[in-house]
Amino acid sequence: MKQPTDPSQQRQQMLRQIVQLARKALLGTISETYRTCGTTGCNCHHGGPKHGPHCYVSYRGHQGKTTGYYVPKPVLPDVRQGVEAWGQLQDQLRKLAQSNRERLVETTKSKKRTFATGSS
Repeated sequence: MKQPTDPSQQRQQMLRQIVQLARKALLGTISETYRTCGTTGCNCHHGGPKHGPHCYVSYRGHQGKTTGYYVPKPVLPDVRQGVEAWGQLQDQLRKLAQSNRERLVETTKSKKRTFATGSS
């Protein structure tokens, strides 16, 4: 995708990307676990492979407590995309914040020059 050179166009493109990512973003990280079942005669209790993977999303909830939820296999690809979108969204928001800071610095510089010279 071609990057616009005009700062205003770059900003608009960044905001569009943020909106697209926000539509599918999911907070958290995905983990996979393997477990033994409840059948004592099953091979998983006697050195064989355990059952899984069972996927979960964990995230920091209210008051900083880690929580999470089980992810059924049929929706796992969508959840993976959502978690990836969350990371990309954070990256884009950092870039936007940096851009905002730079714009503010430039605005402050131009206001100082105007005030210092006495012109309006």
